[in-house]
Amino acid sequence: MIQTTTLGHSTLYLNRIGLGCMGMSEFYGAFNEEESINTLHKAIDLGINFFDTADMYGWGANERLLGNAFKGRRDNVIIATKFAVMRGPNGEFLGLNGKPEYIRQACEQSLQNLGVDTIDLYYMHRQDPKVEIEEIVGGMSELVKEGKVKYLGLSEVNAETLRRAHAVHPISALQSEYSLWSREPEGEIFDVCKELGITFVAYSPLGRGFLTGAIKSRADLETSDWRLTLPRFTEEAIQENLKFVEVIEQIAQEKQVTKAQVALAWVLSQNDEIVTIPGTRKIHRLEENLGAFNVELTPADLAMIQSSMPTETVGTRY
Repeated sequence: MIQTTTLGHSTLYLNRIGLGCMGMSEFYGAFNEEESINTLHKAIDLGINFFDTADMYGWGANERLLGNAFKGRRDNVIIATKFAVMRGPNGEFLGLNGKPEYIRQACEQSLQNLGVDTIDLYYMHRQDPKVEIEEIVGGMSELVKEGKVKYLGLSEVNAETLRRAHAVHPISALQSEYSLWSREPEGEIFDVCKELGITFVAYSPLGRGFLTGAIKSRADLETSDWRLTLPRFTEEAIQENLKFVEVIEQIAQEKQVTKAQVALAWVLSQNDEIVTIPGTRKIHRLEENLGAFNVELTPADLAMIQSSMPTETVGTRY
């Protein structure tokens, strides 16, 4: 049974499990475009309607992939993309840019890559520390007036920045990392989202695959995998953080479901309006993730998870 919610300050209904598309073009080892397109088509057939990309994923390749996959199916999909992280011609990272003229240029390029007239949800990926949030959101709001963008979102900002942004133009979504091993948004961020009617979008709800139990050592990752550069994926951190997986495993066995389904069901259970965007390139994982809707975590299950989980994750997120 699919669960939906309305995107903040909009009339768009989102399936509460969307699809994060980043790994289809970069970051998580080898990828196959044909396989990704098949997965994107299957996602639509299964009722997923919310797809997340960014101009920096594959420095444009991910947006072009979605544009290609969604030809003739535009009415079935809600597309979110992001700007601010600049990449060079060979993929080199060139820092952040939040200047209004750059935002306009980035939006035009994203529209072209995606092959669409309008972006449904346009996010600031990260804040350029040299530009005030009011100026950034002001620049974004011009794109709404011109019909190039329907709704605005921010990623990884604090509660005060969110309030300041929302005072300039309604913010429809806040996207931040949130999972059983990344719980920073709890408390103030959740409260402000609720107060202001902003949808919270949880990315990496499976801890970049770690909470599924698929990564038991660094040897489980391809040598080109970006996760090998992250502090949580040192050998020492992996071994310590497997304690999270053990708790998830216990519940999964009791309910005869998968660890991924328990981890996703936990995120969805935190409030009725959270939307989550687990990433995958494979159809069987897509189907498995949607099975999280059928997992009921009782108050006793949630209390057990709360009391058994390690209080701290070893290694910072980035």
